[in-house]
Amino acid sequence: MTTVLIIEDERELSNVLRAYLERAGYDVLVANRGDQGLALWESKHPDMVLLDLNLPGMDGIDIARKIRQTDDTPLIMTTARVEELDRLLGLEMGADDYIAKPFSPREVVARVKAVLRRAQKPRSEPAAVIRINDLEIDPQEFTVTQSSNALDLTPTEFSILATLAEHPGWVFSRLQLLEACQGVAYEGYERSIDAHIKNLRSKLDDDSKDPLYIETVFGKGYRFKKEAK
Repeated sequence: MTTVLIIEDERELSNVLRAYLERAGYDVLVANRGDQGLALWESKHPDMVLLDLNLPGMDGIDIARKIRQTDDTPLIMTTARVEELDRLLGLEMGADDYIAKPFSPREVVARVKAVLRRAQKPRSEPAAVIRINDLEIDPQEFTVTQSSNALDLTPTEFSILATLAEHPGWVFSRLQLLEACQGVAYEGYERSIDAHIKNLRSKLDDDSKDPLYIETVFGKGYRFKKEAK
């Protein structure tokens, strides 16, 4: 059974989320402090972490940073902070998605399903390996190598890169990239793509001002360059 770890200090909210996720068929662990949540993640190795940003004991950003130092566990952040900078900071720490409070528990379940779905390796028809310049992207194994060096990407980063690389030269809007990597586009969340693109460029060592791979098309979105320099 797929295990979801909820790290949330609002006990009533964590109980509601637990009930909804268990009803959806997940095994659920709950921690109401940040330090306890990190300890549970280290000992239980859950398949997904649903992480609040503001926590006693240890901040959600610090937990995300600790997790991403060693693991690509799918991670969704929840936050009551209204500033976009705070939410984007969570994404830059490696979160796959974020949900702003207040939210519907049904929306949380849908987002958990979407992130887990794209994190799972496909087992049906093998997808063709994408080779462009020094990149090799394997959609079947969820791996990316650059000049034979493996890149450590989150599931969302992988989905965005694969979507762009499958269609070099095509311009994708932020909403189209959200839909491609989540299965549904949530208006108001399209700017989260910018944080994922920033992370991808950092891992690809790609200069946004003179890119080899991912180009910004101002006012429209992003595209993968047809030819590297």
